[in-house]
Amino acid sequence: MRDNVLLHLALIFIPLSLTSIGGGAAIIAGAQHQTVEIQHWISEAEFVHLFAISRAAPGPGTMLATAIGFKVSGWTGAAVATLALFLPSSLLCYTVFRLTNAHREKRWHKTMREGLAPVGTGLIMAGAMSLFRVSGGGPLALATACASCLLLYLAPRFPVVAMLALGGAVAVAAASFFG
Repeated sequence: MRDNVLLHLALIFIPLSLTSIGGGAAIIAGAQHQTVEIQHWISEAEFVHLFAISRAAPGPGTMLATAIGFKVSGWTGAAVATLALFLPSSLLCYTVFRLTNAHREKRWHKTMREGLAPVGTGLIMAGAMSLFRVSGGGPLALATACASCLLLYLAPRFPVVAMLALGGAVAVAAASFFG
């Protein structure tokens, strides 16, 4: 039984690895769908908590896979999920780079890179929407997210620490006003 769980972890994270165009944020929606809705390994609340822990921990943002693997099957699950997520995409990137780098100035290469950009953006947006849906933030969270996006669009160099402090102040004010 334990071997099946480890095999399932690998079979979930290997395809996510190979389609993680745009980085680790691109796998959030797929990981949530597979681990919460299909496998029922963790609840929506646990997924949000594991996401928060993975973002707070040092290292790559895709530590979410490690956290899920640990939750599902301990240290062995963490190792399997981590390798399943990092190894295939690393090998694919290395291979594609080696095969196509000599052609980087050719039109087809530029078209391929430009074509992958919206795919990555869409995957990242799907992840954000998935997290928003399972976190149950409500209208205040939606307003905060929209205000943050607008602020980053208008002032891309706005200090992240100031944005976090501003978000915290809004949350405290809203909690005291509504709660």
